[in-house]
Amino acid sequence: MAVIDVTEATFQSEVAERSLTTPVVIDFWAEWCGPCKQLSPVLEKLAVEGGGSWVLAKVDVDANPRLAQIFQVQSIPMVYAVVGGRPVDAFAGVVPETQLRQWIDAILKLAGGEPAQQEDPRITAADDALMSGNLDEAERAYQKILSDSPANAAAEAGLAHVELARRVKGVDPYEALARAEAAPDDVDAQLLAADVQVLSGEAHAAYTRLVDLVRRTSGEDRERIRKHLVSLFTVAEPDDPAVAAARRALASALF
Repeated sequence: MAVIDVTEATFQSEVAERSLTTPVVIDFWAEWCGPCKQLSPVLEKLAVEGGGSWVLAKVDVDANPRLAQIFQVQSIPMVYAVVGGRPVDAFAGVVPETQLRQWIDAILKLAGGEPAQQEDPRITAADDALMSGNLDEAERAYQKILSDSPANAAAEAGLAHVELARRVKGVDPYEALARAEAAPDDVDAQLLAADVQVLSGEAHAAYTRLVDLVRRTSGEDRERIRKHLVSLFTVAEPDDPAVAAARRALASALF
């Protein structure tokens, strides 16, 4: 089947195991979510057109809160691609069909490139702990990798992701963003809002928020914000164009 409904009970067999042979795209949605009703039908159409080359797994976040927590879903729609048992890419919000097709083509190309043969099993184990919500275990694993290989970028990114997940644990994303909106000069509120935006797939907005805050602050506050922003850069892919643009904006704001 090209489209399947997935629950917490069936996730292992329908997503984790299936993705070992066929890419699986997970659509996190809810009945009350207006944007989901725009995105989901397009995904379903493309899955059927794909003829089995990939599978669309639909997850109702209200009925399956544990899965939403494991994948750190802060807003919906949220879409993950899983290849070889591991998440390889994600996006949030509604995107045009043309962009969706390009994204799926990239996932299929990645799956066909047999990336698993090049994976470091240590990173795989640490990533699995992170995705399962075991932050302490993930932290120990990433730190062990960095003690052996200090320049390991994947471990650095993983450790930064652990720290990010800890900062937002138990945080209501809507309340965090509302608090930041109401208090634009509250550094703590702005840093937390940026964290929420990164985990919601809105990294560009998070970077812009903190660069603007750097421009409005000085001294210890400015340095604290700069360090926080750099830590968010570490979570992203090293060649992410949004990071490159934000680094240039940060340099302009500082100097």
